Amino acid sequence: MSIIKNVAVIGSGTMGNGIAHTFAQFGFLVSLIDVSKEALDRGLGTITKNLDRQVAKGSISEADKTTTLSNIQIFTDLKQGVQFADLVVEAATENEDLKLKIFKDLDTFAKPEAILASNTSSISITKIGSVTNRADKVIGMHFMNPVPIMKLVEVIRGYATSDEVAAITMELSKKLNKIPTEVNDYPGFVANRILMPMINEAIYTLYEGVAGVEEIDTVMKLGMAHPMGPLQLADFIGLDVCLSILNVLQDGFGNPKYAPCPLLVNMVTAGKKGIKSGEGFYIYSQGTKDLVVSTKFKK
Repeated sequence: MSIIKNVAVIGSGTMGNGIAHTFAQFGFLVSLIDVSKEALDRGLGTITKNLDRQVAKGSISEADKTTTLSNIQIFTDLKQGVQFADLVVEAATENEDLKLKIFKDLDTFAKPEAILASNTSSISITKIGSVTNRADKVIGMHFMNPVPIMKLVEVIRGYATSDEVAAITMELSKKLNKIPTEVNDYPGFVANRILMPMINEAIYTLYEGVAGVEEIDTVMKLGMAHPMGPLQLADFIGLDVCLSILNVLQDGFGNPKYAPCPLLVNMVTAGKKGIKSGEGFYIYSQGTKDLVVSTKFKK
């Protein structure tokens, strides 16, 4: 594992800053890259707040926090940010065209032996690898949110991903105190192939008037031992992301059972994307501790 020392993370949003935080905390030198300096500053602010929470809980020391932050450098220039990277983890918006463009650029700018990973939650790793000249070195590392806390890393092998790169990625994930699970590259992989139809069905259950928002989430929390109801989870993930993944599933399998609920489509079209927009099935003006159902779904 000594070959992986420098890690570049592309995207400083929720997933990107969490991935950067985690690698830096475990001693890797991290280049955090985004097109916007303001976005990078917000990302670093989030990392600092999350480290402060870890210090307050006693899980890390103040010295650990200082060391972690010192392991992170920020860049707005992709070429400069990835030039020394042994591993690049792309965590940009879940948009296929954007990801393909990034990987074309990475193939040019990253050193030839660098592993190129994507944190995509649904887009084909095989397709991403096909726009590079190193498909054998392209792999999926699908972290879960919040990254510093959640243990799972879904490791996705593209059609051309080499055994060596898969083995390195699995071992690297363990170095981050994660539990990697290797899966093959088919639409939605495992996590979202199972999760998104459940969320979609919960939205249909609301759409068809079977039960209200709180009732649906209560049934799944208390009856199925889920820590969070599916509608609250959809807000947490982002309704736009849920819609995007369902579209990938529907396009990939050609099966109408993956068709997004019209209510979900309307909410995303109206800009109600969950926590990120301040409103989805719940309202988040007061944060996430005391959930208030959106007035749209009040009885």
